[in-house]
Amino acid sequence: MPSAATRPPWWQTGVIYQIYPRSFYDADGDGVGDLAGVLEKIDYLAHTLGVDALWLSPFYPSPMADFGYDVADYCDVDPLFGDLPTFDRLVEAAHRHGLRVIVDFVPNHTSEQHPWFEASRAARDDPKRTWYVWRDPAPGGGPPNNWLSVFGGPAWEFDEATGQYYLHKFLKEQPDLNWRNPDVEAAMFDVLRFWMDRGVDGFRIDVAHYIMKDPEERDNPPNPGAGGFHKDLGDYDSQLHVHDKGHVDVHRVFRDLRRLVDTHGDARERVAIGEIHVFDPAELVRYYGDALAGLHLPFNFMLLQAAWTADGVRAHVDAFERALPDGAWPNYVLGNHDERRLASRYGEAGARLAAVLLLTLRGTPTLYYGDEIGMREAEIPPERQQDPWGRRVPGLGRDGCRTPMQWTSAPHAGFTHAETPWLPVQADYPTRNVAYQMQDPASLLNLYRALLRLRRDAPALHAGTYRPLDDVPAGCYVYLREHGTGRYLVALNFEAAACTVPLPTATGRVRLSTHPARHDVEAGAALALAPHEGAVVEL
Repeated sequence: MPSAATRPPWWQTGVIYQIYPRSFYDADGDGVGDLAGVLEKIDYLAHTLGVDALWLSPFYPSPMADFGYDVADYCDVDPLFGDLPTFDRLVEAAHRHGLRVIVDFVPNHTSEQHPWFEASRAARDDPKRTWYVWRDPAPGGGPPNNWLSVFGGPAWEFDEATGQYYLHKFLKEQPDLNWRNPDVEAAMFDVLRFWMDRGVDGFRIDVAHYIMKDPEERDNPPNPGAGGFHKDLGDYDSQLHVHDKGHVDVHRVFRDLRRLVDTHGDARERVAIGEIHVFDPAELVRYYGDALAGLHLPFNFMLLQAAWTADGVRAHVDAFERALPDGAWPNYVLGNHDERRLASRYGEAGARLAAVLLLTLRGTPTLYYGDEIGMREAEIPPERQQDPWGRRVPGLGRDGCRTPMQWTSAPHAGFTHAETPWLPVQADYPTRNVAYQMQDPASLLNLYRALLRLRRDAPALHAGTYRPLDDVPAGCYVYLREHGTGRYLVALNFEAAACTVPLPTATGRVRLSTHPARHDVEAGAALALAPHEGAVVEL
């Protein structure tokens, strides 16, 4: 047993589970999930499923223009979700059950209804004016530069009362803070202190790289290619976004933030995770900081861009591993509240392969609620659509991946007793739900449970090295995980044809397979894989 001095921090060996609170479980019957609902499901999370940390998407007071990412008060709970005492009970219960709690931190922008912005827009000489980015119109009139909003249209909104534009990289109801003002940084770091004092174990930092823009606010150049992201973002893709986010000065902010998170109060092991949509490994790893003094984990979304083939996935993993600075810890993401559901992207067999991949690669995995039961992307009728992005830019709505968690075969999948949930529940809920899959040994949920148990029990899988193997059949991605005397081979067949993978030892035991009948069977010098099968072999 390693000593406390040599044991890796929990955020390296653990598994993070993202909860979108308004869709997880509705405890008060109003059709919207809440913190009390998360509290009721602690046993499921800690013991039935077996994850290690909860990431809670925003629950702060908000007008909900962007469903909580427009924050009106950083240090409270919106009554829709509960109150601070409920949050405190949730943290206490999570810790009692061995779970860590990560909260969303939204530093790039506030709600237009935040008191800071209300003061800022009141007058040009208000002390809060410089807490946001206000600029005069261009010499010929119109916005100060050509920057665009991610959610469509210009990133500048004209304020008639004061005769200036303010910057908003997302909705106009989400004005950007001016992080070049030290008073803003001090106030936002006080927000972090507030939640650390309430016992949180880390922060997921929303659009982390956006907080520092080009100080000269130069126009973005046109994009000579097609797109620039893993999905079409419409007119936003017409530019190369080199000046409106990711300025080098951001790394100084993250050094200071890291120091605060590492040393505040009882100095418990906390984690700072940055949402950074960067697909160049060399650029992404800069966010670890010089001497690893930046973010603990800059979220790695590169697998979202990978072709779902053995070669495509391996190429992204190997490129990331090569780019990592010495001592940096990798991480992987396949789904979240902004992306199409994993099972809809990869299909039923692909969802099983994805589970094995995500939970056996070297690094910290993040799961998205409902992926463990294979929830699908929902088709939301126009009259029920909620997401402002989808309403502004057809085809980019995110409602389909945010539908209520499917717990049972009861009405509304057991999510709520209300007559109408905030979003419709998927039609397949009578058989695609937690209770139903718990009774089926071959279910996706039971595959996740087995993977999480094996990963926790095997140091090679949660702390070991990664080494890809080359002498394998086409269409297979095979790698070794090793730690001390423990050795595991992970073999993923991405093809619709069977294949045989040679083992580097004379024999092994299949500890887990996407085909449950193969669990705990002996393998000889070669492993026969069925079409689209993934297997974990103890050597």
